[in-house]
Amino acid sequence: MSQETSTRLLPQKPSKWEKILLNRTVPISLFFILELTFLIFSYVSLKEHFPSIILWEHLLSVFAFFYLLNRSMDSRSKLSWMIIISLFPIFGTALLYFSFADFGVRRLKKRLVEATVQASGYLATDPEVEDYLFHSDRQLRRLAYFLRQSPAHFPIYSDTVLTYFPLGDDMLPALLEDLKKAERYIFMEYFIIDEGVMWGEILAILEEKAKAGLDVRVMFDGMNEMTTLSYDYIERLHKVGIKAQAFSPIKPILSTYYNYRDHRKMTIIDGQVAYTGGVNIADEYVNKRERFGHWKDTALRLDGSAVQTLKALFLTMWSVTGVEDKADMDRYLQEKPQKRESQGLVLPYANSPLTYHKVAESVYLHLLNTSTEYVYIMTPYLILDDELVRAMTFAARRGVDVRIIMPGIPDKQYAFDIATTYFKVLLDAGVRIFRYTPGFVHAKVYLSDAKQAVVGTINTDYRSLYQNFENGVYLYNNLEVLNIEQDFENTQALSEEVTLESLSKMPLVHRLNGYLLSLIGPLM
Repeated sequence: MSQETSTRLLPQKPSKWEKILLNRTVPISLFFILELTFLIFSYVSLKEHFPSIILWEHLLSVFAFFYLLNRSMDSRSKLSWMIIISLFPIFGTALLYFSFADFGVRRLKKRLVEATVQASGYLATDPEVEDYLFHSDRQLRRLAYFLRQSPAHFPIYSDTVLTYFPLGDDMLPALLEDLKKAERYIFMEYFIIDEGVMWGEILAILEEKAKAGLDVRVMFDGMNEMTTLSYDYIERLHKVGIKAQAFSPIKPILSTYYNYRDHRKMTIIDGQVAYTGGVNIADEYVNKRERFGHWKDTALRLDGSAVQTLKALFLTMWSVTGVEDKADMDRYLQEKPQKRESQGLVLPYANSPLTYHKVAESVYLHLLNTSTEYVYIMTPYLILDDELVRAMTFAARRGVDVRIIMPGIPDKQYAFDIATTYFKVLLDAGVRIFRYTPGFVHAKVYLSDAKQAVVGTINTDYRSLYQNFENGVYLYNNLEVLNIEQDFENTQALSEEVTLESLSKMPLVHRLNGYLLSLIGPLM
């Protein structure tokens, strides 16, 4: 296949109507319109029954409120649901029931639990690392224990060489070189795959490797079929010898399945080398195409023992997305990566809304709560629950230097407007906030005390922390932590600090939009 064909394999782009339908505000707006239409119809056509209808709506709201108050969930999420139900009791209550009833999800959840148990049998912490944990940092030992006790049994590793990439531009040449060296298999799982130079270069290698007999697999989130990929793209990949699957493809069925998205980003090569981080497969992530100014993203390369966890995560998702084949997972997980001499510890982990809920947030809270000198954060979005607000403000008030770098040019204005509603409480507590003036920050990085860091796919918002499938890598006493610190300082030098004064000068329309949307922010 020619380079031109490879880079133009994806002709379909979303229409204006598809973009509208995929907007998360559309369902809420639709429910509001339906409720208003119902009330008008009731008043015009059922005048004598209208008071009774209003009474039953109030009673329905009360029952829904009692349900929410007795449900274990974040208070901001409860408040958002109460506002929606207050505005449109009938359809809001129906949406609440639909959201928590897990229509179309139960079979997926069952398969995911079974696959997770199977994969976890091949994950274990080395006895030497266990001994080190016993005699080392108590807080580290507690975090390792927490992740090991999760349903996926995430172990902590030594013997893994890490390379941190401060930009997607830096990662791509290394990734291409490693792909060319592949001898047995290549596994790729990404939230977004889009046509262009980046995917064209990768695809050309994948096709070549598939023709040579390697097991080449590509998995992407099903939303791509509505946005960047053609509907027949899986079949197109099959024709060139590449196995492909879409997680939760968009189909005309009623299911809460669609609310859960595969936001993970990883490449596994021969079970020995892996890549992960914020970088998707699209040209803007490597600054081959300009969207929202300069695109600041980060990635990690792993070489060694810790790749085993990422391989297990991929195979788990692959098995529950397509045809289940337990022998397939056993075949690949029985072989362990070769150990590499390295310093420090590495702990890859994942977040699943269906099986090991809130793992990602717990790791972020660990860094905030155990820090003594500083916590540096890079995130594209900032939609916080109560726990994260308390952790950030408490850290700042006890003298920890807490800094957050966010986009100077947001990709979603509504998301940034919501984020600004948290700025005042954070600034009042002593948290410093910066905006990356050259463009957009897509990096998801937490860094603490030149000792521990997290690099991965996990945004600091409700969708990543509660609703998406995500993955991250925790680093402890690794030399790359110092490179992450240097990258943060370099990025901050290109950023403008947000102050209470500059916050007050924010356009009124954005401030109002932020306050209004923050009422339903946890549901977006």
